This record gives sequence, structure tokens and C-alpha cells, in this order.
Amino acid sequence: MKLHCEVEVVSRHLPALGLRNRGKGVRAVLSLCQQAPRTQPRPRAGSERGGRHPACLFISTLKDKCGTRYELKENVEQFFTKFVDEGKATVRLKEPPVDICLSKASASSLKGFLSAVRLAHRGCDVEAPLSTLTPVKTSEFEKFKTKMVITSKKDYPLSKNFPYSLEHLQTSYCGLIRVDMRMLCLKNLRKLDLSHNHIKKLPATIGDLIHLQELNLNDNHLESFSVALCQSTLQKSLRCLDLSKNKIKALPVQFCQLRELTDLKLDDNELIRLPFKMGQLTNLRFLSAAQNKLPFLPSEFKNLTLEYLDLFGNIFEQPKVLPVIKLQTPLTLLESSARAVLDNRIPYGSPIIPFHLCQDLDTAKTCVCGRFCLSCFIQGTTTMNLHSVAHTVVLVDNMGGTEAPVISYFCSLACYVNSCDMLK
Repeated sequence: MKLHCEVEVVSRHLPALGLRNRGKGVRAVLSLCQQAPRTQPRPRAGSERGGRHPACLFISTLKDKCGTRYELKENVEQFFTKFVDEGKATVRLKEPPVDICLSKASASSLKGFLSAVRLAHRGCDVEAPLSTLTPVKTSEFEKFKTKMVITSKKDYPLSKNFPYSLEHLQTSYCGLIRVDMRMLCLKNLRKLDLSHNHIKKLPATIGDLIHLQELNLNDNHLESFSVALCQSTLQKSLRCLDLSKNKIKALPVQFCQLRELTDLKLDDNELIRLPFKMGQLTNLRFLSAAQNKLPFLPSEFKNLTLEYLDLFGNIFEQPKVLPVIKLQTPLTLLESSARAVLDNRIPYGSPIIPFHLCQDLDTAKTCVCGRFCLSCFIQGTTTMNLHSVAHTVVLVDNMGGTEAPVISYFCSLACYVNSCDMLK
């Protein structure tokens, strides 16, 4: 019985000596083996199962193919399995006093292996076939792949699963019309490239890839990016997102919850607007949204600090002279309560208030003064030089322009007048 994963053996004596472990595992093959002691004869055929010798844990690495053996019978102090579904676990031994830290393993294989280790610890017979106590071949380590690149239909695996240890998977030009659900079991995946396919919709379970840092969906048939993905664990992990050459018309306001994004590509879509809370993407450094249908930029766009910005080929409109006035006096009860909740940062959610009210609060406008407004506001348009938010700016048009219209909201007449005075 074998398990392919990364292993780090940590001595519990290190802290007492003022030393620290490396904190990084190495590729290894764990085997559950059985070895008869040299001082005793091997059991005869037909002997009772209780006469079999206990199983031991055998760890082999590329540098040490001969491996290290650890006794298991009544020698396990504790199992740590809180993150077993992520392919992680720790086995604490009594003698020697070490912690065997396992990571990047198949969750199902890891669970089965730990079950067998528990049986060996109790001195019970392990039902699974045990391995022989022999050095591991180099070819077994080569199966521990971290990167796979597939660029044609004929190379796409139909009968075999993807190696669970993959950290980088590219499947381009494979004619995929949907995301292969087998990919969503690759819990160690950090980079997923599905470019140049025919994918129309993304499953929400992509958000379960907790380590995913780069997602490339360039040149597909996507029409939207779901709210579920914006509110998944991608909020903490996703750094680079490429949605260029799709059919996306708008991104949800919740898109701006992906606050770890540093690179965002939206070129060659059908975008008619950007999320008006774009300013919340404080880590964004590279933004490309060329060849879309953007008539203006949201007011919070001014809060970005970019290194590179490309908005070439959009249909930017000239700023309107007269504002759109939607003020109400006095304010409605809904408007007043919504402003109070948002201005005072009172927590809200569907278990507390109706879902449609949560949506209204999520899509509230931000006034230039920093306060919020729901449906009672003044809407105005001004012009912004894009060099004020980006170090490098691709020209907006063929005339050498670097200015774009920005739409702004004002919660009151006083805010609007003060803003106009500042512009003068």
C-alpha cells in the first residue's frame, strides 16, 4: 500500500534546542510495509492471521530511495486530520519523537492510508495489500507531476484522471464546452489555463480550488462571471485573471470582492460598464480592457493605483453638461435606513433582512464625499486624465488622447455644488 505526497519529518526536540524546521516538504512515497524480524523465523504458510508481524511505515524520497522505517504498533501518539480534505495530515509518533507532516496528497488516498495506519497502530491486520520493504524506483517519483500542458484534442485524457499532485494545468485548443469536473478535484492547483476553448459557463465549484492564483479563460464563449465565484475562496487566493476574448457584457458588483487581484485582462469583450466599486481592487496593478463598449468609467476608478492601463478602442462619450437629478425631499424610509446601515457599517445579510434588500445595499452608490446613496442622488459626468491612476497608459484613441469620462454620484445638492466649485 503506497501514498504519493510531500512529506516533512519534524523532530519535536528542535524547539528545545532553539532550532526550527524548514517548513517545506519534499516529494516522497509512503509505503505500508511488513517485515519479519531477523531474530525470528518467517511465519509458515497457513499460520493464523494473528501471527503476522506488525506493519511499519516506510518513507522514501528521491535523495533517499532506500528510505526510513518507522514502527507503528502502539507507537502513534496522535493523528491530526483537520485538513484531510485538502490532502494534508500529520502523524505524531512516540519513538522517535517526530511529526510526519503529509501534504499535496489525494484526499481519498490519504484517508485510506491513514485508516490503514490506525489499524497498524492498534496491532490489527491491515486488509489492504502491504508493500515490500525494498528501495523505491525513480520511475515512481516521476509520476508525481506538478505541471501538465495539453494543447490538442488528441492528447486530452479521457480514460485517465489528472494527477492529483498537479499545481499547473493547461488544456488549450481542446474544444472543451464545459469545465471538466475532474479538474475541480485538483486541490493543489495554483494555475489553471483553459484558454482557446468553447466554454460558455463556469461552475461555482471552481471557487473550491483554495490555492488557485492564476485563472486563464482567454478566447472562450463566456457571457458572465458569476456572483458565487466572486464570493468564494478566490477572494483570498486569485491574483491573475484573464477573461479576454469572450462575450461578457457586464461584471457583477461583487466582482470587486476579489481584492487580491493584481492582473486583470478584459480585452475584446462586450463590456458596457465596469463595476462601479472598482476602487476596492486596491492590489490591482495591471488592467487591460481594450476593444469593449465602455461609454464611461465609474467614479471609484479614481482610487486605483496602476502600473499599466489599456482602454484603447472603447466608445467613450463626451461628458454631459447637465446632470441627472434623482433627489427626493424628504428622503424615503428605505433610503434613510439604507444610508444609516452603510454609513455606520452595520452588518447585514439574507438571514437578517430580505435578500432583495441585501442586493440594494450591495449596489449602493458612493458619493464623492464618501457617504452612500441608494436611489436618491445626482449623477454627473466629468473627464479624468488616466495618467492620474496609472504610470503607463495606452492611448485611448488614435488621436493621442489619454482622457476618459468618469461618472460620479452625489448624495445631496450640497455635495454636487461643492464638487462643481472644486472643479472650477
